[in-house]
Amino acid sequence: MSFGASQDTKELVRQAIDIVDLVGKYCQLRRQGRGYVALCPWHDDTRPSLQVNPERQSWKCWVCDIGGDVFSFVMKIEGVSFPEALAMLADQAGIPLRPARGQGVPQDKRALYQAMAWAEAQYHQCLLREPEAEPARRYLVQRGITPESIEQFRLGFSPNRWDWILRRAQSGGPSARVLETIGLLAQSMEGSAYDRFRGRVLFPIRDVQGRPVGLGGRVLPESGHTSPAKYINSPETPLFTKNRLLYGLDQARDAIRKSRTAMVMEGYTDVIVAHQFGFDNAVAVLGTALGSEHIRLLKRFTDQILLVLDGDEAGRRRAKEILELFVAQNVDLRVVVLPDDLDPCDFLLAHGAEAFREVLAGHAADALDHAIRLWTEGVDLATDIHRSSEVLDRLVTIVAKVPRLRDDTKTEFRFREERVLQRLATSFRVPEQDVRHRLTALRRAARERPGPAKATAVRGDDPRQASALAGAAGLLPRGTLDPWQRALMELLVRHPECLAPLRAAIRPEALEHESCREIYLTSCRLADAGVWPAFDRLLLEFDDPAVKNLLVELDEGGAAKEVTDPEPLLEELIRSYRTRELNRQHPVITGVLREGRLDERQQTDLLLQLLEQERARRGISLPTEGRDHASG
Repeated sequence: MSFGASQDTKELVRQAIDIVDLVGKYCQLRRQGRGYVALCPWHDDTRPSLQVNPERQSWKCWVCDIGGDVFSFVMKIEGVSFPEALAMLADQAGIPLRPARGQGVPQDKRALYQAMAWAEAQYHQCLLREPEAEPARRYLVQRGITPESIEQFRLGFSPNRWDWILRRAQSGGPSARVLETIGLLAQSMEGSAYDRFRGRVLFPIRDVQGRPVGLGGRVLPESGHTSPAKYINSPETPLFTKNRLLYGLDQARDAIRKSRTAMVMEGYTDVIVAHQFGFDNAVAVLGTALGSEHIRLLKRFTDQILLVLDGDEAGRRRAKEILELFVAQNVDLRVVVLPDDLDPCDFLLAHGAEAFREVLAGHAADALDHAIRLWTEGVDLATDIHRSSEVLDRLVTIVAKVPRLRDDTKTEFRFREERVLQRLATSFRVPEQDVRHRLTALRRAARERPGPAKATAVRGDDPRQASALAGAAGLLPRGTLDPWQRALMELLVRHPECLAPLRAAIRPEALEHESCREIYLTSCRLADAGVWPAFDRLLLEFDDPAVKNLLVELDEGGAAKEVTDPEPLLEELIRSYRTRELNRQHPVITGVLREGRLDERQQTDLLLQLLEQERARRGISLPTEGRDHASG
């Protein structure tokens, strides 16, 4: 087993980690009946498609057709292998595992997390204790950052030396290869490794679970650093993807849930100072614009986002760019541009928390109103027909990028588009019908555009659409179960007591679906070993997420049928199996009889098989004594 883990060890980990607590760290769960639901993080979910079953300790998204247990959830959401997921959950549960061979190589994500945590500690201690970090400490004081915040956000400093972190690592730390993999070391033109963040104040960037995954570095004016970039972030690594991370979210997520609002800023110091002044729901983007991945991340915790932009020209320009997010995402996105060209950090230090609250309350506008106000600045909508038409067309073009409403479109999306069109018509003083006609024309043009756009009109990542197309083509999607196999496996998973009669009557080879055959054989093997082949034990037997997903699907499907007495269904499945087998043999039997090469007794036996087939088709069994008499 991976990491030397026995089934007992995996069972200990599974029992120690509650599926509701685990999924709740990544998704905003709400109670529904006896389970929980959430917006699925793997597709553009508008209704809660992710279902969590606390009784069976399983999860499932029926749209994505994925599901499983705690292990497969971590594998999917963290992008790790089963051994890595097992190790991560064992760490959470405090259950020791025997290290696997090869641990510590760059492909081992667990080792990368450990190396990043080690480096964060080295840089943090340097800031607190080393004499050469004195300029960094002065800079943080000047920025109004308190010692408590330095500790809370684990701020650090990298001395202006090419090999400082590498020398520290030589005394029991990670290898140079690992440090390069997580982005701390870079390669010079001559091929030698050097500290990417030398001479900078460091802001550790953590994922939503609080694990350090990257760094943001701010160069000090007196460092003599020749880099033209004031701020740099970690490069893209196996741990760090900047458009899927938000600075401070690990610190802010509970406050976001409580306040039902996420406050998004642009700088690390903005977030730190905001937290000092009591705005604990503040987070920041990582040197990039707020994007759809950030929205999806925040929607795990809230449906309202307040974007606080600097008051300079760049901030105003970015405010225009976020309108598309407003119309494309089911989120209440509001924008505040601070006055006097100030950023949030400077504003709070100069004016205090109360003045900041007043600005938020008095100047927050939803993204559409804000964009209309900015784009129509200096345009006389009553007299400047040409420019006002240009602006309106630009806004409608953005709305047209939203997927077209369908019969199954959620009601709130329908109302949302209705309100957007009404507000555009009112703001630009044109008939609403004209705006609708322009929207329809733009969408039609997008559908009819030749070339790649037309070829990609069918979404390959939409399982419902793919299934419908396959059905139209007379094909079944890979892995599709026929009704008999599905009913059989649902019965087996929900009622393991039926295994013995099923096993006596049905050969494993009769299950054409490979994963079903594996589950069937595994159930038999467990039973032979004296282990009850229940659903939760079967989940432990498989590391493959696809098999785990199938087990959850079978378990949920069987539960929905509410079979209290499995005996009639068991008999029907066995009878159906015999009929299927006889039907398969029928052409062979009739062919042999036509050849006329058999003796009388052989012909009688084959005729009895045909008679049994016909009786089985009608639900009538041929008595054993009748068969003996006929064959005699």
